[in-house]
Amino acid sequence: MAKQTNRVRPGAARAGRGPARPTGAKAGSVRRRVLGGVLLVALVAGGFGWWKARTWRPDRNDYPVQGVWLSDDNGVVDWRLLRAAGADFAYLTASEGTSTRDAAFDEGVAAARLRGLHVGAVHVYDLCAPADRQAANFVTLVPRDKDLLPPAIRIDITSRTCPDVPGEAQMQSELTTFLNQVEKHAEKPVILMVSSALEKQFHLAARIDRNIWVEQDYLEPAYAGRPWVMWTATSRLRLDAVGTPLKWVAVQP
Repeated sequence: MAKQTNRVRPGAARAGRGPARPTGAKAGSVRRRVLGGVLLVALVAGGFGWWKARTWRPDRNDYPVQGVWLSDDNGVVDWRLLRAAGADFAYLTASEGTSTRDAAFDEGVAAARLRGLHVGAVHVYDLCAPADRQAANFVTLVPRDKDLLPPAIRIDITSRTCPDVPGEAQMQSELTTFLNQVEKHAEKPVILMVSSALEKQFHLAARIDRNIWVEQDYLEPAYAGRPWVMWTATSRLRLDAVGTPLKWVAVQP
């Protein structure tokens, strides 16, 4: 009797194992399409995040009063467009340390007021410079004007002007001297604009009884340890009114 051979058709063999796997070239094409899709999603998400970072401001329902903090680094300001963009006030950096002044401060105050903005002055405090000389620098430039907002004193730890930060007792003594002279001139209490680095080292918000101005992009900060009155909510805002990123400020309702 002839021996029988069990022959299996190729199609039947594949049917028992499920679909055939893609060849090497086909698998590579699938991987490229998947990677391309992932890359596209990442680019879209990144682009949206970049756009959001440049345009984000706190909700007006939560913070009805908002404005800007400007310095001469911002360049030319179109005050009409700034007001139209929703700025209710502008704080202008008037002086820094013992000798730096913004020569255009008076012009900026007049232009902002012309467009209906309230205006205040900022002094950037130098932890290593004599307090009385810093106060003289500020009061020489900023007039005694009852319509100005309370002066804001920006205090941070920076190696640019102060590589060797003074001790706590010396710092507080000098700062108290400075505040007394500036507040006597302005006839109103100042606002302390403290950085998280400074607060971490000196706990200034707990030691000096003044209103606090804090800063942190996008998220309300809690480093002051007590309620704040003003918050630099973003330092990256882009508006047509100014050619550089803006520091946008919200007021605690």
